[in-house]
Amino acid sequence: MLLGIVIGSVWCTRKAEALTGHTLLLVAPEGHQGPALVCADRAGAGPGDKVLVTRGSGARKAAGEDLPVDAAIVGIVDRVES
Repeated sequence: MLLGIVIGSVWCTRKAEALTGHTLLLVAPEGHQGPALVCADRAGAGPGDKVLVTRGSGARKAAGEDLPVDAAIVGIVDRVES
């Protein structure tokens, strides 16, 4: 999993039928470690929110369906302590 910031929304006029009704958000990994990710939102996040992102098979399980996704937002972060 990784932390990131929601930087935008992704709108698709054509997409896999399984993705209909799912929100897709653009997330920048915290610390600029890699490119932005398109994530299926399962937590109701919005622009500027710090979020917890899971990738790969964890993202597909988090979606609760067999969705063709590589990344999913599974939480909105309130605080990080180190």
